Amino acid sequence: MKIKPTLLVLAAGMGSRYGGNKQIDGFGPNGETILEYSIYDAIRAGFGKVVLIVRQEILEMTKELLLPKVEGKIEIDFVLQSLQSFVPSEFQNPERTKPYGTAHAVLCAKDAIAEPFSVINADDFYGKEAFEVIGKFLTNGVQPNLHAMVGYAIQNVLSEHGTVSRGVCSMNEANQLIGMIERTSIAREGEKILSKGDGEVIEIKEGTPVSMNFWGFHPTVFSAIEEMWLEFLTNNTENLKSEFYIPTVANNLIQDGKAAFEILEGGKTWFGVTYTEDKPVVIDSLKKMHESGEYPVNLWG
Repeated sequence: MKIKPTLLVLAAGMGSRYGGNKQIDGFGPNGETILEYSIYDAIRAGFGKVVLIVRQEILEMTKELLLPKVEGKIEIDFVLQSLQSFVPSEFQNPERTKPYGTAHAVLCAKDAIAEPFSVINADDFYGKEAFEVIGKFLTNGVQPNLHAMVGYAIQNVLSEHGTVSRGVCSMNEANQLIGMIERTSIAREGEKILSKGDGEVIEIKEGTPVSMNFWGFHPTVFSAIEEMWLEFLTNNTENLKSEFYIPTVANNLIQDGKAAFEILEGGKTWFGVTYTEDKPVVIDSLKKMHESGEYPVNLWG
C-alpha cells in the first residue's frame, strides 16, 4: 500500500499589504477561504493529511472555521510557528518581532510529518492540475535526493494592483531547477515584465518559470533544513529582520550536489490576494469555477 502524501500549509503570515488575515477571509460563493479549495483539491489528488502552520493568535479561529468542514474527510493537524520555535535559547532575542520566514515555518512541522509532503501558501489558489502533478510525484517519484516544485509562467502570476516578488527560476534541459533568484517589485509595463528591485531594472521574459511556493519534499529534507537553520541563526544574530526562505534551502541543496529539484508543469491556474484590490478578481474567478462545474455548488456538500 502506497503512503499518502501530506499537505503542509503555511498560514502564519501577517498579510501586511492585504490589511488583514487573508488566510481566513471568505472568497468563495459560500464564504469559502482560498485554503479550503487547496484542501479540497488535495483530497481529490490523493493526499492523506493536512498540517497547518499557524500563529497562536489565529489558532482557535482557524480550527473553528475548518474542522466542522473537513473533519472525517482528511486528517488535519495544527502546528504553531513562533519566534521561539526551534530557536535555541542562545539565539532568542526579545527585540525581534519579524517572523523567521518560510523555511523556518516548514521546520516547525518536523515532528508532525514523517511522509513525503507538499508545501503551499494558505492564501494562494494553485489549481487542481498542480495538486495532481505534485501528488503523483510524491507518490511515485520522490526520493531522499529528489524533490520538486510546481512551475508557473511569470505572466500568469502578476497583480494588476501593484508589484509582486517572485522566485525566478533557471532550469536545465531535463526540466530540473538550477537555481532561483528572488526578484522584487515585478510588474508589467507595456509589453515588458520588469523587476525594479535592489536598484536595478531586469526584464523577465514571458514563459519564465517562477516559484509560487508549491514544493514537494521527501521527509529527509527536515534534517537538511535544520542544519541550515542553525547556520542561519549563527550568521544573523544581530539582523532582526533576516528571514530563512525555502528557495535558500533549495539553492543550497542544488549547489552542494545533495539534491535535485524537478520543475513540474502543473501551474496552469493561479491567483492570490497580495492586495485588498485583488479580492474582487478572486471572488469572480471562483464564482465562474463553481458555475462551470469545476467545483460543486457547495464545496463540502
